[in-house]
Amino acid sequence: MAATEAAVDGEVEVIHMWSSPRSTSTSLMYSFAQRDDVEVLDEPLYATFLRVTGAERPYKEEILSKVATLHALCDDLGIPFQAAMLKWEPGPKPFDGMWAPYWYESTHKSTGFKPPRKYPSPFPLSLYDLLEQSLPFYNLLKGYVRRNPAKSFNPPLPVPANEKLLAWVGNEIVPRESAKVSVLDSVVQGGDAVWEGLRIYDGKIFKLEEHLDRLFDSAKALAFSNVPTRDEVKQAIFKTLIRNGMFNNAHIRLTLTRGKKVTSGMSPAFNLYGCTLIVLAELKPPVYDNESGIILVTATTRRNSPNNLDSKIHHNNLLNNIVAKVEGNNSRADDAIMLDKDGYVSETNATNIVMGLVVKENFLLAERRISLSEFHTADEVFTTGTMGELSPVVKIDGRIIGDGKVGPVTRQLQNVYKELTAGSGVPIPTYQQP
Repeated sequence: MAATEAAVDGEVEVIHMWSSPRSTSTSLMYSFAQRDDVEVLDEPLYATFLRVTGAERPYKEEILSKVATLHALCDDLGIPFQAAMLKWEPGPKPFDGMWAPYWYESTHKSTGFKPPRKYPSPFPLSLYDLLEQSLPFYNLLKGYVRRNPAKSFNPPLPVPANEKLLAWVGNEIVPRESAKVSVLDSVVQGGDAVWEGLRIYDGKIFKLEEHLDRLFDSAKALAFSNVPTRDEVKQAIFKTLIRNGMFNNAHIRLTLTRGKKVTSGMSPAFNLYGCTLIVLAELKPPVYDNESGIILVTATTRRNSPNNLDSKIHHNNLLNNIVAKVEGNNSRADDAIMLDKDGYVSETNATNIVMGLVVKENFLLAERRISLSEFHTADEVFTTGTMGELSPVVKIDGRIIGDGKVGPVTRQLQNVYKELTAGSGVPIPTYQQP
């Protein structure tokens, strides 16, 4: 702790300091003690706290600060930097606290800050349990550490309310920043997982049963074992939505991984813990402009052939889709059309091009392979998917589709789709219509 005499009215300003790494805290204290306007006190309340509470003494080394932050630290505190802070005389100091005989030996030999060692020492296994116990407190304090603004940029979220969402991971609901899987999980090791995208409309989950059918079929095709039951997955979905208060205009990314491995490697024989279930619910409006329409380009990346990896398995190994999306982004398009190995249109990188809704409206439906040129010359084109819903396409590869506006058939099908989502779905328990 440091006390400075404020410039106004001679008031004393108290500055509480906590340093990271812990090993530099004494050096930081010595640094501030060189100022002509500061009196430092070394942990003045700690001994009393220990005596009164009988609390165990948590010791932990942390990793962050460097000498280069002194200028910025003084700026943050509203005090001018003084060059005297960069060096001090060796030996004990009169303001050393109760821990000086035990902790300050190396600092007493120092005369200033030194760069940290490039490589750490081996971590003692005897302290492993203590490390796990201390991490929650370290992470809590880490959120208050001064950071270099250039290195701590947090991009704005598309929906700011999602900053404080809760996610289901494994068998519990955790805050967004704690929603993580093990580095030994199969989804990290090799994209070994299956997934579904679901939408929520007015307290109901659209096509939940159909999505779960495909999820479990995909898990079976990949020979997953120790799979959670259908009811367990449903309960995880319901609980996540209820905890978040998300009952409308929300999207769920439902993921089932093969689970954590006992050691790194591709073999499913290493998966002995059972599957990992992830329910990520976000407030998410449709990602495309469904009023004016979207623009597509054709990617050079081809859709996976069943000869290689069957796309009917809804798996997380999505690199070919991602590469196609990169092409779309580079072309400033909304999405990218992917062709199959024979050059026929397969789908976009993130939506399925289907005509299922036309049956309801008694339009003529023909299911066949379609070439790219047929798309270029079509009167109307649209895509469907849980992320974008039913999205009109107004341009493909620079070719205007129809008159470049949303066509009457597409608009009619959008209305039918809206009616379908409003009138069907599995109700979320406890939801009450406003």
